[in-house]
Amino acid sequence: MKIFSALIIVSALFFSCNSPAQKGIKAVQQQYPVLKTDAEWKAQLSSEAYQVLRHEGTEPAFSSPLNNNHKEGTYVCAGCGNPVFKSEHKFDSGTGWPSFDREIDGNVAFSTDNKLGYTRTEEHCAKCGGHLGHVFNDGPKETTGKRHCVNGVALKFIPDNGKTK
Repeated sequence: MKIFSALIIVSALFFSCNSPAQKGIKAVQQQYPVLKTDAEWKAQLSSEAYQVLRHEGTEPAFSSPLNNNHKEGTYVCAGCGNPVFKSEHKFDSGTGWPSFDREIDGNVAFSTDNKLGYTRTEEHCAKCGGHLGHVFNDGPKETTGKRHCVNGVALKFIPDNGKTK
């Protein structure tokens, strides 16, 4: 009888759990220092930047003017201004997206993405969680071997006194 009572109690607890998954709410995986409502992000960002940064979209290849930017400076998150890449680490990957061989340490967060049926490393702004792009292991062998393939619309460029590399 004690086992039957224990089973009833455990079953009641199991079925009465109020988890986000049972409510159809996506559980938040990580908290970021900059938190805004969806309406605030929509008001702040262009529709293209909103789709990429907040919904992990991808801009068309060769569509960003930052792909061919050769000025010295810093690339910051278009959502919150967090510095994420430096021009000295930018290279022409031929892919049609701005590419870097490394991020600014501590300013980019990483997660796993399986949306295309295989595992990729996704990168986000560590301050607001905005989707920046993906990291691949086919970058310059003479440096890090990494290729941070970044959506230009997820970035803003801050020049260093207008200098060119």
